[in-house]
Amino acid sequence: MDFGKIYFFTATIKGWFPLLEMKGLKEIILESLYFLSAKNLIEVYGFVIMPNHIHILWELRKENGKESPHSSFLKFTGHRFLEILKKEDLYLLSKFRVNDANRSHIFWQRDSLPVEVYTNEIVYQKLDYIHKNPCSQKWMLVDNPVEYPYSSFEFYETGKDRFGFLLHIRERI
Repeated sequence: MDFGKIYFFTATIKGWFPLLEMKGLKEIILESLYFLSAKNLIEVYGFVIMPNHIHILWELRKENGKESPHSSFLKFTGHRFLEILKKEDLYLLSKFRVNDANRSHIFWQRDSLPVEVYTNEIVYQKLDYIHKNPCSQKWMLVDNPVEYPYSSFEFYETGKDRFGFLLHIRERI
């Protein structure tokens, strides 16, 4: 991903396992987005955290030390997932074990997908997709997107950013 461009980013839990249903893990994702945003490394225009994947509409602004902000995001969340599962669920942790020279567990699939968003029309199409994801026929997590707490939908409806890191897309385009 290049700096200064808007991307629709999807990251999926290894094997599409619904790991993010576990208590506290969605908050780790929010914590990481808040941190990276507060350091002016990213701008987050929209997001949704689903049981086994996330979608983020964002812009990377600058490197976090020697790594890209999206790499920092995936690394930080993976480390925190590992800490929590070591304390709370060793059986679940075993599902993410790998025989890798430099790591023992992998939580995010290696095929995270960034898609550059070129037009305003596509930006709004992606935001709409993000916000309707919890209500899609496949998921049916809630009846109305405003009821889903792990999404930027409420921000776009009310203007209130309870996460502390969202920027309205109209501020950018």
